[in-house]
Amino acid sequence: MFPVLDSPCLAPQPYVPSLSALGIDTCVHAGFPSPAEDLQAERIDVLRHIILHPQATYTLRVRGDSMRDEGIFDGDIILVDRAIKPRHGMVVVAVVDGAYTCKKLWLQGGRLKLQAANPAYEDIIPQDGQTIEVWGVVIASIKQFKT
Repeated sequence: MFPVLDSPCLAPQPYVPSLSALGIDTCVHAGFPSPAEDLQAERIDVLRHIILHPQATYTLRVRGDSMRDEGIFDGDIILVDRAIKPRHGMVVVAVVDGAYTCKKLWLQGGRLKLQAANPAYEDIIPQDGQTIEVWGVVIASIKQFKT
């Protein structure tokens, strides 16, 4: 069996630029003065530089460690863009028989499988009667450190 994203992930939340800005009010020097000192009070929206399709981008929280070798860990928040065409080798969110999962997409010769990035998990290879839909492409993983 493969780990699925927890139940709050069944209702992904769209990216809303006005709610995601990170306010930077001061600067810190680490060696020499920054040439950007005059910009220190400007608001920075890091996600604006990552997200290409705001209307098609969602967030999901990862549960499980099947993607650890791709740098995606339990508790991370992933940004998923549904407007990007999934291609071989991309990390995707797929719906397998109604359950969400995050895996690496393998497409060769018209065949599909979903690969875990942890040797403890088997690949998901579609079986007769099984429904697999690639739901979106993972464009980033966000970790929050304990404070």
